[in-house]
Amino acid sequence: MRSIWKGSIAFGLVNVPVKVYTATDDHDIKFHQVHAKDGGRIKYDRVCSVCGNSVQYADIDKAWESPEGDRVILTDVEFNKLPAAEKHEIPVLQFVPSEQLDPILLDKSYYLEPDSATPKAYVLLAKTLEKIDQTALVHFTLRQKTRLAALRVRDGVLVLQTLLWPDEVRAAEFSSLDDVSEPRPQELKMAETLVESMSGDFDPSEYTDDYQIELRKMLEDAVAAGGKAVIPAAEAEEESEDAEVVDLVAALQRSVDAAAGKKSSTTREPAKKAPAKKAAAKKAPAKATATRARKGA
Repeated sequence: MRSIWKGSIAFGLVNVPVKVYTATDDHDIKFHQVHAKDGGRIKYDRVCSVCGNSVQYADIDKAWESPEGDRVILTDVEFNKLPAAEKHEIPVLQFVPSEQLDPILLDKSYYLEPDSATPKAYVLLAKTLEKIDQTALVHFTLRQKTRLAALRVRDGVLVLQTLLWPDEVRAAEFSSLDDVSEPRPQELKMAETLVESMSGDFDPSEYTDDYQIELRKMLEDAVAAGGKAVIPAAEAEEESEDAEVVDLVAALQRSVDAAAGKKSSTTREPAKKAPAKKAAAKKAPAKATATRARKGA
């Protein structure tokens, strides 16, 4: 794994240096959009709706549009003025009972690795969290965005889970549940009996993503069989450029053109010697013809 962030946990006066790693992987098979007629990759061009020109990624800013249609453009300078937690610090704000954290608030998970030759402070914090059975609430700033996060322990390793803000969770209000009669005691008893018959310890390895397994098998079989639906690897590589690569190639091409223009302007004066070189080049074929004539004789 490759760390995506380095910093430290501020635990009172204790400083715990850590590296942050993404804790989960997305194994879903990714698809590209292609032209149904010939299988060519669909490319996207960033075109300005005002001037109609293609815009490079470096020249793009962010804008917010109000409900009335007013547009506000912000640059990195404005974003840097916004309040945020220390970029390379994870301050512990509070310890709360773990059962008080509603699972719906949990967002992305990250592993924390000790980034010190003597990770004693890391182990101390992990053991403390395990013993008190509480979760630490922290601030975590990643990619210029500060989130509230939960710091807990999993198999002896500190895990950081970013939390949604309360206003990011929608209210569950459904009129279809209004005025519904309560279940009868007999119905509840039968439902509890059914639950007991289906109960057991949770083992994630017992469950598989059958859809992804069958989809991958279908794709592998298609590659093995060949046919019109399969584009050879060499052709696929030629068509794999995305919009950012196209922007980069365009920028490099302009640099090459500019350099070639400067070079041509500095080599215009010696052009008078060119005829002598051309004359020398014309003698070579004649000499070769004479040599072949002597050999023929």
